[in-house]
Amino acid sequence: MGKSGVESEVKLRVADAAEARRLVLGLGATLRRARHFEDNVIFDDAAGSLRTWGTVLRVRHTGADGVLTYKGPRELVEGVKSRQEIETTLGDPAAAEGVLQALGYRPVFRYQKHREVYAHGEVEIVVDETPIGVFLEVEGAVAAVHETAAALGFGPGDYIAESYAALWSASGRTGDMTFP
Repeated sequence: MGKSGVESEVKLRVADAAEARRLVLGLGATLRRARHFEDNVIFDDAAGSLRTWGTVLRVRHTGADGVLTYKGPRELVEGVKSRQEIETTLGDPAAAEGVLQALGYRPVFRYQKHREVYAHGEVEIVVDETPIGVFLEVEGAVAAVHETAAALGFGPGDYIAESYAALWSASGRTGDMTFP
């Protein structure tokens, strides 16, 4: 199953997973997918063309299945990161990685997280536990993202529009963002 559209989201740093869950459940959000492990691999060509264009090509492993994602160049709309996103599910993510490598793409960054997915009205809220901390991601229409972030106790000054790769690099770490 695939989806295509514009993804608009912000990340919000929280103290820990318990605090994140308390905030999300306090809104009355509904759990859509229980805590699970995700292993993400970003691909690019040898020249780094995708990064230069501001685009992302990712294979996400979620157990035996996965998702292939293309993300277009990002723009900030009222402090919210918005970009085109095209996704399709994969029955064999390792095979998809093989296809990408045969086409000249190579893995350039790997990041891992434990994720829980919640629904609240027209937005999706996720709790991401990563090697660099815990984040809420609020995704939906820009106005709904602002409204939900405010209901969670956050304002535009708290919004993080950077990718996990950029946050990892900004933290001074090198290599892949994986759990020990």
